[in-house]
Amino acid sequence: MKKFLLTVVFGVALSGFLFAQDEQDSTTKALGEQLAEVEGSVDGINETVLEMKSVLDALKKIKISGYIQAQFQSAEIDGANSVFQGGVFPSNTHNRFMIRRGRIKFNYDNDLTQYVLQLDATERGVSLKDAYISIKDPWLKTFGLTGGVFDRPFGFEISYSSSMRESPERSRLFQTLFPGERDLGAKLEITPQDGFFSFLNFKGGLFTGNGVNPETDNAKDLIGRLGFQLPFYEANLAIDGGVSGYFGQVRMDNTKLVNGVAVAAKSYTVDSPTSFAVDSTTRYWDRNYLGGDLEIYYDLPILGGLSLRGEYIQGKNPGNQNANLPYRATTGDLYMRNFYGYYLMYVQNIGLSNQLVLKYDVMDPNKDVTGDDIGLPVNTRLTAADLKYTTIGVGWVYHWDSNVKFVLYYDMITNEKIAQSSTVSSLAPLKEDLKDDVVTFRMQYKF
Repeated sequence: MKKFLLTVVFGVALSGFLFAQDEQDSTTKALGEQLAEVEGSVDGINETVLEMKSVLDALKKIKISGYIQAQFQSAEIDGANSVFQGGVFPSNTHNRFMIRRGRIKFNYDNDLTQYVLQLDATERGVSLKDAYISIKDPWLKTFGLTGGVFDRPFGFEISYSSSMRESPERSRLFQTLFPGERDLGAKLEITPQDGFFSFLNFKGGLFTGNGVNPETDNAKDLIGRLGFQLPFYEANLAIDGGVSGYFGQVRMDNTKLVNGVAVAAKSYTVDSPTSFAVDSTTRYWDRNYLGGDLEIYYDLPILGGLSLRGEYIQGKNPGNQNANLPYRATTGDLYMRNFYGYYLMYVQNIGLSNQLVLKYDVMDPNKDVTGDDIGLPVNTRLTAADLKYTTIGVGWVYHWDSNVKFVLYYDMITNEKIAQSSTVSSLAPLKEDLKDDVVTFRMQYKF
């Protein structure tokens, strides 16, 4: 009997042990399956994270920036001819609200390569400002190549952003010679990073010469600037500058229309008060400029930093009879003029938020004649396009914060007066100084 009971107990115990072992095996199997599922999920999550990282890395290369300039302007008279202060006023208006610039810029920066597209949106429409590709050599990171639509590499004021510039507009000199600042072409940049030549830089290239417009002839314009930067850290001083050159050509039209009839177009060289040379056979005429710029930055104790800036340009500029357009925007005769111009600018920081601005701007589109020579019968080819203009600008800039700034600026414009004995009725207003002074109050937001 005892043997029987012992056998029963042993059998029950063995059955329980085997049952527990089976249950443990089941649990282990289930845990293994769950672990496999977890590992699969982790692998999936890792793949998703890697995919998201690649997307985020690409998005980090995209930079979006822009600024908008809302302004109010008041001129001396209705219809003031203030083309260089933001545009001519409407005939029955001497004050106006306007969006001077509304820029949005997209930049895909892949370290050694860049894609840039910038648009300008105002109440006057949407226009293209920049569209270019830029690449840099991967070894020295000294040589760069850019192709598309971008700033002409000439002087300082062209490439100085309108969002940073202390005066509302560029000087009359640059607006006359380089309307719109941009051109279509390709350029080479050389910016040594180390060594003896690290203080030098060069930008130069070939351009259509038509601004942001399609090609119209086979001639290409060579534009370039050799610049330098000299920092004197211990003296809180920096000196920048450069020399620039523009060597191009403008094509004269074969014919022009006179009363609906096609006749031969001509070129007039107006470099004398009493005479002019005429040519109807030469097709291409030189457009050559030479310029120099210099900028001095100095940090005054207590008051703040100051900037002294100046540029001078002289050369030969083909245009129309009544306008100094540097390329052929219209058909007709070509007028060759020798010009010079310059500006001087002083900017004084006052504390961290305020800036005082003074600017003196001179543009003489025809240095071979004076106002007293214009309107006389001895040289009927001289027009208002040959008059010298001087602009004095006084302004105050207040930086509200890192995004917003306010500008109050007054342009006092003086034109050379024509001969008082002139009998040309269309030039009669130019016997006196035109009433074209303008006050600008601007608010800018930049991000």
